[in-house]
Amino acid sequence: MKIRPARPEDTPTLQALTAGTGVFKPHEIDVLQEVLDGYHAREEDSEHVAIVAELDDRIVGYAYYAPDVMTDRTWYLYWIAVDKHLQAKGLGSRIMEYVENDIRQRNGRLLLLETSSMPHSDLTRKFYSKQGYQIAGVLRDFYSDGDSMVIFRKRLQGSDSPTE
Repeated sequence: MKIRPARPEDTPTLQALTAGTGVFKPHEIDVLQEVLDGYHAREEDSEHVAIVAELDDRIVGYAYYAPDVMTDRTWYLYWIAVDKHLQAKGLGSRIMEYVENDIRQRNGRLLLLETSSMPHSDLTRKFYSKQGYQIAGVLRDFYSDGDSMVIFRKRLQGSDSPTE
């Protein structure tokens, strides 16, 4: 698998791949286009990162992540997806490993991500747990009534402070 920076012409493929997972709502796929359009319009010194994973010159997954500028080296994974027909074959793990290593090289210390509490995200939550992420919190009814936000975290550098 080859990982490379996302290019503007990748956006329709990334939207189709995202829709094909069956996990994202239509408005989330529209937001993806807005996010990628903004990413490609940014100056080169932006710390936002969009990568795609390819097998045999075909895009099979991607990730989008950026630092939270209001924190000390905390990063946020906004998107990660793998072609539905290729899930559970280790591609997502390889993309996540790339993301984590890249953030470490950028001196990131903590990575946060979120997902839905709904049954359609059960496999997603299991994937994050398998990657060593821990649930940091749940915001009840965040996305809509009955659909809570599950926040995951993973320490990439250093160790956690003692709990108070």
